Amino acid sequence: MKLSTEQFSALEHELDSLKQQVQQQLGDADARYIRRVLLVQRMSALSGRVLMVLGFITPWLWLIGVLLLALAKILDNMEIGHNVLHGQYDWLNDPVLHSRRFEWDIACDAGSWQRTHNYEHHTYTNIIGKDRDFGYGLLRLSNDFRWRLRNLWQGGTYLLLSMLFQWGVSYHELAAQRVFAGNKKADRHSQISDSELKRAFFSKGARQLLKDYLFFPLIAGPMWLWVLSGNLLANLLRNLWTSTVIFCGHFTKEVHTFTVAQCENESRGQWYYRQMLGSSNFTGPTWLHILTGHLSCQIEHHLFPDIPARHYPAMAQQVQAIAEKYGISYNTGSFLSQYSSVFWRIMRYSLPGGAKAVKIS
Repeated sequence: MKLSTEQFSALEHELDSLKQQVQQQLGDADARYIRRVLLVQRMSALSGRVLMVLGFITPWLWLIGVLLLALAKILDNMEIGHNVLHGQYDWLNDPVLHSRRFEWDIACDAGSWQRTHNYEHHTYTNIIGKDRDFGYGLLRLSNDFRWRLRNLWQGGTYLLLSMLFQWGVSYHELAAQRVFAGNKKADRHSQISDSELKRAFFSKGARQLLKDYLFFPLIAGPMWLWVLSGNLLANLLRNLWTSTVIFCGHFTKEVHTFTVAQCENESRGQWYYRQMLGSSNFTGPTWLHILTGHLSCQIEHHLFPDIPARHYPAMAQQVQAIAEKYGISYNTGSFLSQYSSVFWRIMRYSLPGGAKAVKIS
């Protein structure tokens, strides 16, 4: 459905009003919530590492330790790191929870992620040629990209990307800049120099490798191999989970793509409209929302990236009502149905053809 200029303006007003209502409610409850999650994350990490060392008593302790460490890494990555780095808790002026000071437990440097994700992806969501997160330069996910022979095996490429997701995210900025090859596109500019990009990539990646695969195994003494393998498995579980959540929010069958020309001089109402059509939600219990960093409500996150994510499920009910009012598609479903839709999209566009971008006005 094409909206009129008046409808876009009314949509903008309604969504702006919803955001303002939630902002006015922010306070102690939000501070207590995120600090409680941070405490759970830290206790899970500590308990997990201790139990892995105690695995000599029974392998079950080691397994529980791995799962606790994986939980800690997922919480750090999703409900804490992703949301803190979006500035959702900057208003607290907490040195630990401020977007300019926070560093998360993944290979990607926080500053690099903010440049490619916070600005680029959230500004140009699903605009082909502008949003480099659409397929991450590895996957063909719409007919806006010409088919290449390598796309035939992009199902395997997706699996490999998911297993190494933290490294794919870390390398994303450099790969797009083509820093190592020295053949950047003429219209591609970075906010920092190539040498700074390389330094951030190597220094953060090295710290993660040394921490998980050298320091903790060494202090575990005779249990070093158990700790090494446990850290590897915890990182793998976190990578697979994070990738699955991200893909379910961005690459389901019904997600739309857009051309640069279609989005020129767009109003804020049109930007809201594009975010709604370019995102997907999935339903589930409270614990699932928390483990996804509330990216189960990806539509609301794209609309309001700097609102504390714990408010998204409640906002989703109002956003869906607004979408229905204006005849805008609101893409939501169960976790399994959305993931099967993602798999369909990956496999469909591994072959030639497919649908092109959908106009927004």
